[in-house]
Amino acid sequence: MQTCLAASLSGSLRAAVASDNFAGACTVLTGAVERGEMASAVLHVTQGEHKLTKAFGKARSEDALFLLGSISKPVAMTALMTLFDQGAFSLEDSLKKFFPGFSGGGREAVTLRHVLTHVSGLPDQLPQNDALRRGHSPLSAFIEQALQVPLQFSPGSRYEYSSMGILLAAHVAEIISGSDILSLVQKSVFEPLGMRHSAQGLGRFTLGELEQVQTNFAAPEAGGGAPDSKNWDWNSPYWRALGSPWGGTHASAPDIGTFLAEFLHQRGRVLKAETARLMTRNHNKAGQTPRGLAFNVGVDSGSPGCSEKTFGHTGSTGTIAWADPETQITCVVLTSLPGRAVNLHPRDLASAKIAAAGK
Repeated sequence: MQTCLAASLSGSLRAAVASDNFAGACTVLTGAVERGEMASAVLHVTQGEHKLTKAFGKARSEDALFLLGSISKPVAMTALMTLFDQGAFSLEDSLKKFFPGFSGGGREAVTLRHVLTHVSGLPDQLPQNDALRRGHSPLSAFIEQALQVPLQFSPGSRYEYSSMGILLAAHVAEIISGSDILSLVQKSVFEPLGMRHSAQGLGRFTLGELEQVQTNFAAPEAGGGAPDSKNWDWNSPYWRALGSPWGGTHASAPDIGTFLAEFLHQRGRVLKAETARLMTRNHNKAGQTPRGLAFNVGVDSGSPGCSEKTFGHTGSTGTIAWADPETQITCVVLTSLPGRAVNLHPRDLASAKIAAAGK
């Protein structure tokens, strides 16, 4: 607690600590480490010009790199949207425009807006997911299968979370730019924002520089901790290097805070202000889960106490990141404990403490 309170704080943020909200987030994460529940975490919170950054447990430093899980989606899709700013595509363009063979079974109706808002009908994971990963398949093999997998419903008719939709959107970015998605994210997102502790895949980092995921609690599609999944699970050299646009980004908590700030403050370093607003507003119709373009949006995208203007994402590897324009708070909690490991995850409890500070 003392080391947390010694972080750089002043003004309204110091008042928040005094009310036990920000300090409470530190207490949650410290307790999870001390109980042996969680190996490592980093908390990064900003409000205006003030910030608090704190490493917990085995985290190497405040700039420790974690596997983000699905926070990778808005990161990778921001690279795509830099091409939108260049007039290279429309959200109403069909995937068939870029993949001529993507037809039959309703595929002709799937648009880029559909895949970015999870209403395309494409599945979350492929039926062949385990086999592809076990065989150390390249992203091109996942793309090939995603172009052939049957749609699960008529495009636009309902919401169903889809990692494969994000994969195909990333491949559109590759086709337009002539660059692979790993390089495109580096050049169009990380470099302009000065995100020096981030990489799509491994980038310039080694496996030894990355925080490990507690894979005994991993999701089924990540091996579920099974001994025979060690060569393709979240910690494997294969998965860490693959750089999947739906879950393969590595980043530090402060870097993700910088990423969120690009949308919160719309400074135009990566995207035009109107495009940043476009990505963080709801595009889905009434009755469907609200979604921005690859972002979760609305009160459920943060924690209880966040406003309707909030945007962000979680990751199954044990991460959460959000920004609330109403309170000007950005909150990033990166942990080693997978999201489904416990019912009341420390990331969510800590995040709720931060959201309460804005009330």
